[in-house]
Amino acid sequence: MKIAVTCENGTVFQHFGHTPEFAVYNCENGQIVSSIIVSSGDSGHGALAGLLDGEHIDVLICGGIGGGAVNALSQYGIQVVGGAEGPVEDVVRAYLTGNLVPREGFMCAHHDHGEGHACGDHGCGNHEGGHGDHGCGGGMRTLSNSCDDGKKRAEWQNI
Repeated sequence: MKIAVTCENGTVFQHFGHTPEFAVYNCENGQIVSSIIVSSGDSGHGALAGLLDGEHIDVLICGGIGGGAVNALSQYGIQVVGGAEGPVEDVVRAYLTGNLVPREGFMCAHHDHGEGHACGDHGCGNHEGGHGDHGCGGGMRTLSNSCDDGKKRAEWQNI
């Protein structure tokens, strides 16, 4: 299994689409076998999914991530585990042992708020120009492709 973690200076980077690099771990039988650092090359959200696919990644562990990025990653069969924080190797070991506990509020299902928007720092449906309650700010969630207003965007449900 290959696990990629959004990374900066050995710590989980908190915004998938802006990560400077990924720590990539080869794991077998619940143990880390090897690791390398892969530069993001200043790629955007969609290009990062292709980059990870090219590295044959099975699981992405990250801090914050938007629904569009999760959609792109799922097209390649990459499982996303969001809401992680701390030293990347500790996070991977916690994932491998089933002890990774993501923080609340990591999900950001839209990125059209403009200047000053940061993932996980708002309550959806409660900001100017809100889109209704579509699930920002939860813990472990699953993607639903249906939206009440027919607009194409990620919608999340707690699991």
